[in-house]
Amino acid sequence: MLKNTLKFFKNTYHKVLRSIAFYPVLLSLVFLILAIVGLNAERYEAVKLLKENVPSFFIEDYETARAILSTLIGGVLSLTVFSFTMVMVVLNQASSNFSSRLLPNLVSDKKHQIILGIYIGTLLFSIITLIALGANHVDKNFLGMSTMFAALLGVVCIGLFVYFIHSISVSIQIHNIIDRIFDSSYTYYDKKLTETKELESFNEFDLEGFETIHSHKTGYFRGFEIGLMRDVLKQKDNQIEVLPYVDQHVWEGTPLMRVRNKLNKEELEALLFCVRISTDRHTGERGISGMVKLMEIAVKAMSPGINDPGTAIEALVKLGQLLKKVISLPEITISKVKAQAEIVVINNKISTEDVMRILVQPIRFYAKNDVSVMYELIKTMNYLLNDQQLSEHKKQVIKKELDLIKNDIENAMDNDIDKQRALSFL
Repeated sequence: MLKNTLKFFKNTYHKVLRSIAFYPVLLSLVFLILAIVGLNAERYEAVKLLKENVPSFFIEDYETARAILSTLIGGVLSLTVFSFTMVMVVLNQASSNFSSRLLPNLVSDKKHQIILGIYIGTLLFSIITLIALGANHVDKNFLGMSTMFAALLGVVCIGLFVYFIHSISVSIQIHNIIDRIFDSSYTYYDKKLTETKELESFNEFDLEGFETIHSHKTGYFRGFEIGLMRDVLKQKDNQIEVLPYVDQHVWEGTPLMRVRNKLNKEELEALLFCVRISTDRHTGERGISGMVKLMEIAVKAMSPGINDPGTAIEALVKLGQLLKKVISLPEITISKVKAQAEIVVINNKISTEDVMRILVQPIRFYAKNDVSVMYELIKTMNYLLNDQQLSEHKKQVIKKELDLIKNDIENAMDNDIDKQRALSFL
């Protein structure tokens, strides 16, 4: 029961954080509570004493308070509408010019959500205060502090609006988008490389005779969570091989895992419970998902309607650095589960062949007529090939990709001089 609850809250947590309404709703509730507390605080002796000592900071006139609150409500409402409109314009521009895969991360930007939440919270605070003033205008004890606080919030909203304009204009610039995706993925793979050094060698395990377990649903594999493993699986020795790599698409009924010892129905359900499969193709900007977004930016930049080789080259430069990290990872890693019995989990990473197919081939296909982009692609492949720590198999895969690049250049470029220039880089 505890494991089910933990998994539910974990999945809900990720969904909620990606929603544009999360922080606005949360902050609106906070401001609603503040408005109620502020109105009740007017009755306390400490507040009355503060009014007597610092009368210039409190508004005692009913008409003045009502005018200030009415003006704030109209002004902040206009700022809110304009800010939401700008967000929609930015999302439309990002989808049209770059990639629709970028939208979830632009929507889930915490800074923009918090600013919109403060706008809506200020509106709620001012409306509740105005309603309370209308009901209690004969009593001056209900005036002052709440109106003053609402006026201060109005000043804060003006400052936040200026920051919002700056932030939204910066966030849509393509080099900032590329840098953000690169930094997130680079940090992710640095962590993975560090973790890999602590894992054991794979050579000591024999995978013959394993029983195959098929996928119970269709979607994108997000990982095998050892922390969700139930006690029923920890009571006897076993070896578990997870077949798909993270972010790989799996079909219902296709091989998902293999186990050394046969499992009963209860154990099989407990094992599948540890598997996380999502229907969303690319969530987040880390790992393969982030690299696919960089690839899609480069491909979209080379489309006839945009024709922006500079953006494609910028994305390719960042992608090359990430490719080196990915192919440096071992394709198979092993983790041991802390339990009464000896349980080993064997994880498969993305192969070099799949890396070339998913990330390099689309750029090669759509940019084969552009000398500048093909030159950068060849440089990237040579950069990967010069890594002395790569296995011979991985080097052969990269050389094969270079041969495909050469073939595309020879067949796609009509201008002999451009063709010779491109081939000279090989």
